[in-house]
Amino acid sequence: MTDFLLLDGALLRAVDPVLLRATTFGHFTSLQVRDGRVDGLDLHFDRLDRSTREVFGEPLPAGRVRADLRAAIDEAGVGDLSLRVNVFATTRLHLLVRVGPPVPPATEAVRLRSYEHERSVPHLKHTGTFDLTYYARKATREGYDDAVFHTASGEISEASIWNICFARGTELVFPSAPALPGIRRQVLQRGLPTYTTAPVPLTDLTTYDAAYLTNSIDPALPVASIDDTTYEPHPESAKVIAQAYASQPPQPV
Repeated sequence: MTDFLLLDGALLRAVDPVLLRATTFGHFTSLQVRDGRVDGLDLHFDRLDRSTREVFGEPLPAGRVRADLRAAIDEAGVGDLSLRVNVFATTRLHLLVRVGPPVPPATEAVRLRSYEHERSVPHLKHTGTFDLTYYARKATREGYDDAVFHTASGEISEASIWNICFARGTELVFPSAPALPGIRRQVLQRGLPTYTTAPVPLTDLTTYDAAYLTNSIDPALPVASIDDTTYEPHPESAKVIAQAYASQPPQPV
């Protein structure tokens, strides 16, 4: 026997080592399913196809992904779930769907600690997430809730597992520094009548009225502070965000 795994010195008999490829080289997307529907499902399909073409040199049809998502929902027997679709390859392309219970959005505004850091190939939601977890854990050890990143020139880009946007009055500003174009961010932008994409220097944080984080779990989690800059609840921008999302109904799997 030459292909096996040990966990704490004990032989694991139920894990296929080929699945380790799903966590070492590949890409993924995460979805929150509610009543069999997903926000921005077409954007998830597009992300998976574009990333698969770039990483593995072949397309990933939406029909194949949809079939596996439906199989996961059918197997679970419920319409509210958390799903993660990993794409990896051996001699052929594989989809690994991880199924879990639904995760409710957070309710408390978060305090962020900024770090100079730029992810490699940031436009891809790839499996190289050590750095994201490293900085998130570092931030919590330093008394914050999570990490937010900035470039060497001091421009805010993204947070550990989130996109970030800022508000001046009812105008939303999305950082132009390289970052993953998150699905929730794209859904939000679809629903906004207008928005701005521009550099957001650390030195300008006090000029904004509010900041929000977005990801598959939290559509608009308020930011309480970034380093020493604090933000109060801002009903005007919160209303704009709520209206934008309301105009983009979730899509059935």
